[in-house]
Amino acid sequence: MEEIGIPELTPAQLEKLCEIGEKAARQYVLSKVSSRKISALNISIDTEGTKPVTVNIDVEISLSPLMKDYKVEKLAREAKEKAFASIKDYLSELSCKSTK
Repeated sequence: MEEIGIPELTPAQLEKLCEIGEKAARQYVLSKVSSRKISALNISIDTEGTKPVTVNIDVEISLSPLMKDYKVEKLAREAKEKAFASIKDYLSELSCKSTK
């Protein structure tokens, strides 16, 4: 866990944080696997608190039976990492704005 000196987040900022994380995870998965080979892709991002904010990300992927040898767990883990990285960037940006 890393502490980033951010101000208390507004509901709009929390919503944007979730959107940014979801978009990053989705883009990552689609950059690795064609959408035609994905049976289901569920990305959920939950936040708790506003300062500090706790972010929980869950990525569930089901691929076509043709992709039986693909490492789905690894893909989901990497998508979560991308989501967390994009959220961290967003929070760092908010931190910079709050110190000005």
